[in-house]
Amino acid sequence: MNEKASVPIASVRYLLQAAQDQGVETDNLLESLGVSVNDIAQMETFPAYKYGMLYQSMMWLMQDESFGMLAGGKIPNGTFRMMCYCIIHARSLAHALYRIGDFYEICRGATVKPTLVKKGRYAKVTLGQVASSETEIDSLVQTQSSETIRTTLSMWHHFISWLIGRRLSLKAAYFTTPRPQDVEYYKTLFQSEVKFDQHANAIIFPASYLEMPIVQTDDSLRSFLKTAPYQLLVMVDNDNSLKSQVMAMLGKDFSREMPSAEEVASVLNMSVSTMRRRLTEENTSYQKIKDECRKEAAITYMNAPQLSINDIASLMGFDEPSAFFRSFKKWTGMTPGEYRKSEEYMKLDKAESSKNN
Repeated sequence: MNEKASVPIASVRYLLQAAQDQGVETDNLLESLGVSVNDIAQMETFPAYKYGMLYQSMMWLMQDESFGMLAGGKIPNGTFRMMCYCIIHARSLAHALYRIGDFYEICRGATVKPTLVKKGRYAKVTLGQVASSETEIDSLVQTQSSETIRTTLSMWHHFISWLIGRRLSLKAAYFTTPRPQDVEYYKTLFQSEVKFDQHANAIIFPASYLEMPIVQTDDSLRSFLKTAPYQLLVMVDNDNSLKSQVMAMLGKDFSREMPSAEEVASVLNMSVSTMRRRLTEENTSYQKIKDECRKEAAITYMNAPQLSINDIASLMGFDEPSAFFRSFKKWTGMTPGEYRKSEEYMKLDKAESSKNN
């Protein structure tokens, strides 16, 4: 099993502590994922797909889709799904972001919403307050941990990237919190300049992205919602290599055509020959990275019991399930059916069943 995609163990500890502070017993949740409290104490990183399952279970138990994020209130389960349905047919990214803001104005529970601001060549998405809120956003932010702010901005960044089918390349990410010890993880996560002690929490990016179309469809949305929030939690490995940056550009969505080596090199501000040379120095290549990303994504989706093989084939960009069967066996040495009878998968299926009972 490929467990390369990971999150810092500090993120897991934060999530567990937040749940414990609200009276949730977390030992059984960890046990259902094949992890013990002692394991958490010794780990430095945590498999991303298990983190996604843990997060999903937490939101279900708390009956709060904003759990672990800055929302200013408890958001009922199903809210995110309805928000997605409201924006999936928006004509552009800007149109979708304005609709999201409008949705949160009438959303029950939330007092914080993402706010789009365009100024010259750049645009930013910042955390603003809904019109009916009596609590100033600055006062609310001051009561939140740096982990909460980082998770909130990161999730919105990744959601925007999913909407347009490519990673939203940032100019910078701003945080009101003091400079943390794990600043390198911030840089890896956002793949941009990161500034702290700022007047607002925001992601800044070229305004040209706002004209991009929403490439997702009703079908891709249905599959996406079955695995949420996995794709919103992790898009890069926790290192600063060029390989990690290329993987970040490719993202986790393979239902669309992958960018060419020339397109990726251009976004990374280097020539394609330079990119290829540097990847060779890291003992890899653009094609190997693409294959590795597809394999990792396929295993991640196979670990989601709620997804059928047809769902996964669609998410992976295969027109026919049979083509996905052949590719999966080439990647793993097992057919999808054989994989889902394996011991590790059965543990995950048990965890999913326990959550739904």
